[in-house]
Formats: sequence, C-alpha cells, structure tokens
Amino acid sequence: MLIRLLPPTLVNRIAAGEVVERPASAVKELVENALDAGATRIEVVLVEGGQALISVTDDGCGMDADGLALAVERHATSKLPDDDLVRIRFLGFRGEALPSIASVSRLTITSRPKGAEAAWSLAVEGGAKGRPHPAAHPSGTRVEVRDLFYATPARLKFLKAPRIELAHAVDVLERLGMAHPTVAFSLADGGRSVLKLAASHGEAAAARLARVAAVVGRDFADNALALDAERDGVRLTGWAGLPTFNRGTATAQYLFVNGRPVRDRLVVGAVRGAYQDVLAHDRHPVVALFLDVPPDVVDVNVHPAKAEVRFRDAGLVRGLIVGAIRHALAAAGHRASSTMATQALGALGASSSSQHWGTRRPSPSLVEAAVAAQAPWGLAEALPGLSLPPQAPSEAPETTVDRDYPLGAARAQLHDTYIVAETADGLVIVDQHAAHERLVLERLRRGMAEGSVPCQGLLLPEVVELGEAAAARLAGHAGELAELGLGLEAFGPGAVVVREVPAALGDGDVQRLVRDLADELAEWGHTLALAERLNAVAATMACHGSVRAGRRLSVAEMNALLRQMEATPLSGQCNHGRPTHVALKLSDIEKLFGRR
Repeated sequence: MLIRLLPPTLVNRIAAGEVVERPASAVKELVENALDAGATRIEVVLVEGGQALISVTDDGCGMDADGLALAVERHATSKLPDDDLVRIRFLGFRGEALPSIASVSRLTITSRPKGAEAAWSLAVEGGAKGRPHPAAHPSGTRVEVRDLFYATPARLKFLKAPRIELAHAVDVLERLGMAHPTVAFSLADGGRSVLKLAASHGEAAAARLARVAAVVGRDFADNALALDAERDGVRLTGWAGLPTFNRGTATAQYLFVNGRPVRDRLVVGAVRGAYQDVLAHDRHPVVALFLDVPPDVVDVNVHPAKAEVRFRDAGLVRGLIVGAIRHALAAAGHRASSTMATQALGALGASSSSQHWGTRRPSPSLVEAAVAAQAPWGLAEALPGLSLPPQAPSEAPETTVDRDYPLGAARAQLHDTYIVAETADGLVIVDQHAAHERLVLERLRRGMAEGSVPCQGLLLPEVVELGEAAAARLAGHAGELAELGLGLEAFGPGAVVVREVPAALGDGDVQRLVRDLADELAEWGHTLALAERLNAVAATMACHGSVRAGRRLSVAEMNALLRQMEATPLSGQCNHGRPTHVALKLSDIEKLFGRR
C-alpha cells in the first residue's frame, strides 16, 4: 500500500473535525484568541445559530499584514515564544483553530494593531488563502466566519436546530465570561441581543462573584459558600452552592483551571464526592470552582478542544476539592437555601388557589368547635352569638425558650411529623425525621473519627435469618460494622446474631436494619473503598435510628432537637439530600394574606 503525504487542505479539514465540532466550538476558539490578545471588550454575532455567520470583534492588540498571513497557517502561533509546552500561559497555543475553521468555511479577518495608521484584511475560502489588503477598522480584530461547513456538507447533517446551536454558544460565552470578569462580553443573534455581560471592576473576588451571579442568577450569591483553600501550591477558590440549592442537571457546574473552562472527569467526580451524602442522587449541586495550579503540573495539551486536562498529582487535586467543599458545607451548619421559602410559598399559593371555599360552607358544628378550642384566648367571648358554654382557661403553650435562636422556639407539632418553631422574624417548619437522621449520622461519624462509637449491648441478642449468601456477606464485613458499634457474628447457616448496636440508634428495628445492610453490601460489592462503605453504612444506620414520623414529641424534646440542629454540621439537609426545614419570614407570611 502506497504511503503519501495528505494535501494541506485535507489535513486542515481533518483537524477541523477535532477542533470545530459545531458553531459553538468556533466561537470558543475565536473568543479565546481575543482574550489572549488582551481584549477588554468582545462582541459576538451569530446568524442561524452560527451556521450562516459567526462574527467576533475585539479591541485587542491586533495584527499587521504579515501577522494576518501567518495566522491562518497551521501551527503558527505567538503563544509559545520559547517553544515551552510545559509552562503554557495562554488559552490557545496549538495554532490550529484559524486554519481549521478557514478550511470548512469562508473566513475573513480584519485587524489593526494599536497605533497603526491602517487596518488590513485577509480572506480564506475553503482553505484557499488570499492576499492581505488595506481596510477600514478600529484598533483590534474582527473575524467573520460565513457558511460554516459548506466545504464539508456531510458535517451539516450533524448540526442541530439554530436555537440549540445558539444555546451552546451562549454556554461557551458564559463560561469564558466567568473566568474573565474584567472583560465585557455581548452576544447577538442577528439583531436580537441574547447575552450582555458588563465588565466587573474592583476587588477581584467581588468582581468574579458578580459575574458568576450574572450568569447563574441573583439567588446564587445568597445561597453559595465561599471557598479558598491551598495545598502544595495548588489553590482552589470559588463558590459551592448549598445542597438545597440544586439543579436537575449538571449544567450549572462551572469548572476552571488556570482561567480555562474545563469539563474534566476528575474535577466533576470530586464535586460529586463532596456532595455525596447531602444531595439526592438525581440532583446536582451548583458550583463555580477556580483552580490555580503551576503550569508545569497540569497538561492542557490532552485534546485539541482543550476541555480535558491531566494533573501530575490527581489525588492532591481531588482531595483539595472534596475537603474544601465539605469543610464549607459543615461550617454552614443548619443553613438551607433562601429559595426554599419561595418554593414553599409557591406550593402554598398553588394549593390555596385550587382549594378555596367557593359555595361550600363549613358546618356550624365545625365552626363552634373551632371557636370553642380558642376559648382560653377570649375568642368565644368575642362571638357571643354562638352561645358557647364557658370553659376554664387551659395552660398556655410553653414560651420559656428564647425565639431569638436561629431556629427559634418550638410552638407546636403537626401530624406528629412536623415541628413548628417561632423565630424573631418568622417561623420554621422542621421535618423531625429528616433532621434527626442527620444528627444521628453526624454523631456516628464523630465517633468513627475519634475511634470509639458508643454502643449498647442487647439484653437478648437478636438472631436475624437472611439466607446463606447475605449472612456470609455480613459476617465478612463484621470488622467494619464493629467500627460503627454494630456487633454481629455468624450464627449457623444463613443467619447472624446481633449482640451490640450503636447507642445513637436507641430502640431501632434491628431486624430491618440488618436486612437493609445485607442488601446494600450486595449492591456495593467491593467497588467502594472502606471509608465510603463506612459512610454508607452509617447513613443507613442513621435512617433506622432516627425519630420516626408519627412520634409525638414534647415541647422540651422539640426544642432539644432544634438546638442540636443548630450545633450540627450539614443539618440543613438529611442524608438523602432532602431539606430538613423550611424558614418563612414574617414578610413572606404577610404576602399570603395580602398584607403587603
């Protein structure tokens, strides 16, 4: 078989298949070039989702005629001045973007260096390069890409509808905008403005948070925890959203390495691990993480699209991300997202609007009973027409607890499931099972960290029949379970005997707990590390050992639960990621009744 060199135009089209997957890919490459050129303002215009036209205009350093001619040649770049591929300090460096785009489109570049008397323009059509000629243009560069993929018609079949391609371009610009808050970005679809990000100035962290909030939404700043951690020269900054401030997909996870937006599996996996037991499995956290690492310990030359990176010490980076996020979540304590109140009000509004009285009237007996129940507070006397019999005043609810506590003072228990507490400026509704589940889990974890989980022996050891395979699995993990205070051993074929249980579980259902643990060990197998298995087992134990819905609590017990929540990390959500409480401000309640 004859080996030959491929024609340059064909080589460029092959490269284009890796670099330019869709219009958003071309936008990314062109905007990164503008950022590398020192632009402070970048304007992007798309027509038909970028297929008909992509225009990127910047006020960067610009190029002269000779620079234009070189810019569209393969592997011509100004970003590796000393040919060092180890310490890359620019977003682009391969010198493939412009020639690749030009090989599958009609490309025109017009540029003028700062201080130059005139601008120059160069056209490339399907890889065929023209000659630079004088043009009129202010300082900076404008790149126009027309008829993308006209030279490779088969590629057009893979493009989505214009609105979908536009959405991908918006996402690209938003991510680059987060990494560069001092640069102004705008995106228009024909004559319609789609995105406008004003340049943020002032203190760096505040400017970056303002840009992130402009993209994610104004609620993000109120529901995010600041991160700032450093280990062995690797620094992590940014914001991690509260677990109750989450999304149905992972699209709101913004990850950056040295100012470069990435979709790296290591970083994504670290984020998932950090939120492992505070978020439901089908929900995703909202984060904006910025990693600053020495250029020589990260390889950004893994793929032409540069969305993946490789770290020299992947374990260090993963540990830094997981540790920083978990520390911030633990420090947040019982805090839940402010959007929970909005969601609760929305649910209340929806239910109240569909369940109004209409023509139905409550029976007189129900009215009399309701008023009679309020007699100790004088309402019966205020309605003498009902002729209710006088009643002796009953004991008023306990009011000795200060309502100025963060979670207030317990005032009632509804349906033996929900605690209602009064705060200084509103009320809090607590799911007693979800809250206590978190408290038990953190108590077990604390015991594990200290090397001694308090346990209590059973007066009568409990024999649990399971089947041979399940019993063998439990017996095989007896040592791990003992670390959590659960003492069991094999008891003949197909059974185990439980002699000790963690003290935090109280009088839980031992049979059910052991059966659930056997099922989970079968599901995990040996795929989880020991620490992860212990955490998962602890979560299962906490679920079984917590106060169940349907249990009546005294006022003292309710207040004790509230105080423990305030002092316990991660108590804003249960082990499954559900919120443990919802706070409503007095102003929110007044809105329900039209008072404001």
